[in-house]
Amino acid sequence: MPRADAARKSTAKAQPSGPKKPKPTLGFGVPATSDPHHFKVIIPRSNTGKVQISEYLGMEAASDEVSVIDRVLLQRARWTVIRAEVQRAFNARLKAHGIRTSAWKVGENPVDRLLGKELCVLAWAVEEMAMEKIPVAVRNWLALRPEERWWLFGMTAMTTGRFNDGGKGWRLALRHALGDVAQSDLLQPCARRGKAPLVDLPQLDLFGNN
Repeated sequence: MPRADAARKSTAKAQPSGPKKPKPTLGFGVPATSDPHHFKVIIPRSNTGKVQISEYLGMEAASDEVSVIDRVLLQRARWTVIRAEVQRAFNARLKAHGIRTSAWKVGENPVDRLLGKELCVLAWAVEEMAMEKIPVAVRNWLALRPEERWWLFGMTAMTTGRFNDGGKGWRLALRHALGDVAQSDLLQPCARRGKAPLVDLPQLDLFGNN
């Protein structure tokens, strides 16, 4: 009997374990952990209310006074133009790694810290853009690599990254860079379709060590 028990234990150890369950998340890929660094997109119930995008530094905050940075207020009409494409792009990246997808809803929408940075770049670009140019800006934003969006966020956030900083500096530059038609011809999404992915999703908080 002892030999039989040992054989069963050996067989059990040799059997491959089942697929790992994905880590629990909130909204668009925010780790369900204590106070993670993330963004929130707050959508008002009123169709005339502005959509607010804020960054929550969580455990990385130096103090309670600087734990939340309000990044942009976006008119509802402008948000309506970009929301579907942003949701589709974010969900495609989450789904590729077996992570639960999400959808925008009235109220608070948690967004992974890197996805939030990418969203801010687009929101900053379209906040004062002519409405007819916004689809062009969305197309150009989709054509950018994630790390290019992160770089643009970092440059903009350093000097003009808060509510009242629109229309100047990097915010103004983003409007022209993404809303210009000629720029869209240079940044066609199809130009990247034949290339191997340049960014690995594990760089998101959800898949990293943070």
